[in-house]
Amino acid sequence: MPSSPEETLILVDAQDRAIGTGLKMPVHREGLLHRAFSIFVFNARGELMLQQRATGKYHSGGLWTNTCCGHPRPGESTLSAARRRLQEEMGFTCSLYAAGTLTYRAQVSNDLIEHEFDHLYVGRFDSPPHPDPAEAQDWKWIETSVLAAQLTRQPHAFTAWFHAILEQPGAHLDTLKARALAGLPDNNTP
Repeated sequence: MPSSPEETLILVDAQDRAIGTGLKMPVHREGLLHRAFSIFVFNARGELMLQQRATGKYHSGGLWTNTCCGHPRPGESTLSAARRRLQEEMGFTCSLYAAGTLTYRAQVSNDLIEHEFDHLYVGRFDSPPHPDPAEAQDWKWIETSVLAAQLTRQPHAFTAWFHAILEQPGAHLDTLKARALAGLPDNNTP
């Protein structure tokens, strides 16, 4: 099921404490800080699964990005939301491991602003996904060294948050890959 522009997001402060809720589109128009998650799934060869966002998405359509991302609903844990959206968006589930948090703010298409307290999760999966075409129009496995070169050569082919995440000290591609392949225990974060 595709995410809805009427979806309710959790507004947070700089420490990720919930301070209210808001509808997705007004939150993104105003650039309000809200809780989100980003998932990076690797296979046994250490390749990252990328998705190309569907062109009909409310912003950043047609751009390549991490495996899955989204927002928890009020009353839903971030880990539960990540599992739910991975199934809805990419058509599979796998164990997810907490890999840190970060806050970023980025101007995206359609005059919207992503301002997220982002929970990072990593996982391992070794089969083809079955993405919802309303969410992801394409996908591919990619070696991290090839991806790093593409991010430098073709930065506009990737989402703003993908760049923002990978610029963080603890979110280097090889660090995320090592965490995914090590298979750390699930952590349920807020």
